[in-house]
Amino acid sequence: MLHKTRGIVFKFFRYRDTSIIVKILTERLGVQTYVVNGVRSKNAKIKIALFQPLTLLDLVVYYKENAEMHRIAEVRCTEPYLSMPYNVVKSSIGVFLAEVLYKSIKEEGEITDLFDFIHDSMMVFDHLETGFENFHLQFMLKLTRYLGFGMENIFADKVPGSENTIVRLLKSPYDGQVTLTNGERREALDSIIRFYTSHIDSFGELRSLRVLQEVL
Repeated sequence: MLHKTRGIVFKFFRYRDTSIIVKILTERLGVQTYVVNGVRSKNAKIKIALFQPLTLLDLVVYYKENAEMHRIAEVRCTEPYLSMPYNVVKSSIGVFLAEVLYKSIKEEGEITDLFDFIHDSMMVFDHLETGFENFHLQFMLKLTRYLGFGMENIFADKVPGSENTIVRLLKSPYDGQVTLTNGERREALDSIIRFYTSHIDSFGELRSLRVLQEVL
C-alpha cells in the first residue's frame, strides 16, 4: 500500500555495492527502514544527498505490515537547510542530534506531535544566526516531554538553586541568550546524557559526542 508522508532522515547505512538502507522518522508511520537501490551509482536518479542526517523530506512510500524494510516510490527535499550544512558548529550539532534521535525514537504509527516538534526545531536552528551553541542542550531537554520522561520538575527539584544551568536552559527559548562556559555546557550535556541513558535501555554510547566536544 502506498502512503504519502513527511519524513526526517535519521541515518543511512551502505548496502551492497550501490544501495543504502536508511532510517527515517515518518509523520504517518513512525520510524521506518527503507532500501534505496542504486543511490550510490554515478547515474543515480535519486541523489544520496537527500538522505543526509536530518534532511526534511516529502515521501511516497510502500508499506506492508510486519515487513522489516520497505521501499520509497517518490522522494523530494521539502525545505533545504540554508546554513546547517555549511557551518561546522551547526553541522556537528546536527549529526549529534540525529544520533540522539536514532537511539531514542523507535515508535511506529502516526506521531504528528513529535514530528512537528522535531521539524519546527530544526527550522528554527537553521535560521539562528547567533547563540546556537546551546541548541543541542535545549533540544534534548525539550524532547524528553515527547519521550515520556520530561526533565523539568526532576531537575528543578534535585539541582540546588533556582537558576542552575539546566533550569535556565529549560526556561529559555531556542533564541534566548543563555551564556555558558565550555565547562558548564559540557557538564550540562553529561547530565542530560546520563538522564537519557537511565531511561532508554538501548541508548548506549554516542559516537558523535567526541567530535561535538572538539568543535565546541
